[in-house]
Amino acid sequence: MPVKRHDVATVLEQLRRVVGDDFAWSGGDTKAEPYLRDWHGDHVAAALAVVMPATTAQVQAVVRYCAAQGVAVVPQGGNTGLVLGALPLDTGDRVIVLGLGRMNAIRHIDQGNYSMTVESGCILQTVQEAAATAGFLFPVSLGAEGSCQIGGNISTNAGGVNVLRYGMMREQILGLEVVLPDGSVMHNLKGLRKDNRGVDVNQLFIGAEGVLGIVTAASLRLSPLPQNVVTALLALNSVDDAVQLYLQARKRCGDLMTAFELMPQNVLTLAQEALPDTVAPMSLEHSTYVLVEFSGAELVDVAGILERFLEHVMEDGILQDAVIAHSHAQAATLWRYREAVNEAQALRGLHLRSDVSVSISRMAEFIEQVEHRLQEAFPNSLVVGYGHIGDGNVHVNVLPPADFSTAQRLALIDAGSSLITECVMAFDGSFSAEHGVGRLKKSTFNHYADAAQRDVLHKLKLCVDPKNIMNPGCLLS
Repeated sequence: MPVKRHDVATVLEQLRRVVGDDFAWSGGDTKAEPYLRDWHGDHVAAALAVVMPATTAQVQAVVRYCAAQGVAVVPQGGNTGLVLGALPLDTGDRVIVLGLGRMNAIRHIDQGNYSMTVESGCILQTVQEAAATAGFLFPVSLGAEGSCQIGGNISTNAGGVNVLRYGMMREQILGLEVVLPDGSVMHNLKGLRKDNRGVDVNQLFIGAEGVLGIVTAASLRLSPLPQNVVTALLALNSVDDAVQLYLQARKRCGDLMTAFELMPQNVLTLAQEALPDTVAPMSLEHSTYVLVEFSGAELVDVAGILERFLEHVMEDGILQDAVIAHSHAQAATLWRYREAVNEAQALRGLHLRSDVSVSISRMAEFIEQVEHRLQEAFPNSLVVGYGHIGDGNVHVNVLPPADFSTAQRLALIDAGSSLITECVMAFDGSFSAEHGVGRLKKSTFNHYADAAQRDVLHKLKLCVDPKNIMNPGCLLS
């Protein structure tokens, strides 16, 4: 018989029988608090309970119990997402959060197959380090890699700074283990690169944000560990020059380019606020800067190739100045500026964050247009546009004046988000390049998505999760 609507004690008792008394808490318990607020602390949710299983069998048992009782399940990884996909907001009062942080084993590294099998609660940085220790590279890299988890990376199809060369998270997946909404388990961790036995069902769960099932483990593709890595900060006169520089690099240097990060002058200046004791690596008098990284195998003269390329583009008048890191410490300092951009924005308080993409050929035109319109709409705010120009992804953010109230900031975020979406759709782009849809962008997704695409997704959800217990309210209405 289903539990009564508010019988938290009964739910907790059953969950604790599965995972143990120390790993299931009521939603009002202080231990549950970190799992019920978003990364920036802007949103707080409520749930019957938070449960932390340690094995796939425990996840299976929890899901089966919840399915029988009509209790919704919101899967959660490191809770570093930016679109509220892992928080039980607008899900009703019969919901639990299922955290995967205890499922953190690296099950196997197959060196001959260039693959590794890991559980979904593994921290991304831990996976990177384990791969490197074994002599390989796991290339997905992003600002939250010290706390985000592999399961969340898969469920949001994470991007990051290395998409240019290695692709999104989707390209790193060879197989998945998934607990489905009825509690059954899909086992597909073979690690095969070629397997044409019908539809690749793994793909249904990558980027699905937990609405179809809970990823509990993954077989990941590994790459050779680069032996030569060179990082440089380049100064240019415009975003258009940055795009031209990127195109020239792809043409002349092939796939040696690992990262190509756009950082206009106001973005570097902003980053300096979070690095008050760090001396800027070069003069900040230019309008546009790019952080590039080239990497290659032992026999590839990466430094020589980069230096010769920079000589060419300086002669062509595209490049104005350059600083090349000659040590790991210098390279880390350059990357620290890129990472400090987010920290500096957080210091400014609640602000508008976006994650959009347009074709690379129209990137400069888009940035110019959207920044102009935002500056006109919010003349006293700081508008910053930066991102992964090599894959067409840009973050156009708006930081309100310090004296803006919370209400004023929320109004700016609402109006500014609509303006950015209007601009990006006019450029036939995407309003979500790498962060996902979640709950934050669900209405936008439903408004702009192709009707047939929405219909397919709704039918798929109804087929796989007819009781709608898996992360209801996320992605789909």
